[in-house]
Amino acid sequence: MTSSNTQTPDNPKKIIFSAIQPSGTITLGNYLGALQNWITLQDDYRCIFALADLHTITVRQDPPKFRRNVLEAYALLLSCGIDLEKSIFFIQSHVHTHAELAWILNCYTQFGELSRMTQFKDKSLRHADNINVGLFAYPSLMAADILLYQADLVPVGADQKQHLELARDIASRFNGAYSPTFTIPDPYIPKTGARIMSLQDPLKKMSKSDDNANAYLSLLDSPDDIVRKLKRAVTDSDGSVAYADGKDGINNLMRIYSCITGRSFEQIETDFSGKGYGDFKAAVAEALIEHLRPIQERFHMLVQDKAYLESCYSKCAQDALHLSGRTLKKVMKKIGFVL
Repeated sequence: MTSSNTQTPDNPKKIIFSAIQPSGTITLGNYLGALQNWITLQDDYRCIFALADLHTITVRQDPPKFRRNVLEAYALLLSCGIDLEKSIFFIQSHVHTHAELAWILNCYTQFGELSRMTQFKDKSLRHADNINVGLFAYPSLMAADILLYQADLVPVGADQKQHLELARDIASRFNGAYSPTFTIPDPYIPKTGARIMSLQDPLKKMSKSDDNANAYLSLLDSPDDIVRKLKRAVTDSDGSVAYADGKDGINNLMRIYSCITGRSFEQIETDFSGKGYGDFKAAVAEALIEHLRPIQERFHMLVQDKAYLESCYSKCAQDALHLSGRTLKKVMKKIGFVL
């Protein structure tokens, strides 16, 4: 297994870094909003992807379930199309430079900056019995994740823009103190990718943490589950398959169908002219089941092959350590550590 991500003078492609937490269910929203873009980016950029398991432990984890979630998430993302001939895809905790640089960056991050992080405030409310230092400081770890690889670009959604801005501020602060060390990362706004909403509350983003299992679709949902959840999806009383203001439920289903089939909203409206929501929900379910079938088949094959998975994530961890180690050594040398 080789990777095209090794930095060389004749490899001018920009570096993209992105990570996802292996905290259980990977939803259709994760897939259509982010993971599909990961796959398409691989031809044009040097992509470095991670399973951010260190971030996951800000919330208490059941050890056997946590271990299983990480391995299953790794297998599932490979099944979605991450190509290890083109990209590095590693498990964050396997690359010790992340935790080391995170501690250093903690010392270059202001308390007030972290206290203003919106996600810290939100998660503190949801986990009021466990407001730990890791939950407060994890934006510094996120900055380390990005800056270790001299990432030029970071795909971000609306909920991550604040964290990327902090990473940029930390990098600029360090560069100003010691001379240019880190690349200042820019946000990457994908040309494609949809914000998929809850099936039960289409004003709210689809989330695996939703208490109502009918609100989200998992990439590993069975055909029967997909049909059932889409039948129960909230729509409106209008009955016409048309994208319009105030039709949040049907708009959401049209976004899903458009992403899966490549049909525009105008084409969908024409295809389903004179048909009701029942027909459209059935069509969305059928398209989604067929789209997910090869992903699910490959996942069930890979998740049984523990030796193959280990060979993949071990090799990728070595590649990630090689790249990130150069940055960490440069940082420590500039600060004055004895190396």
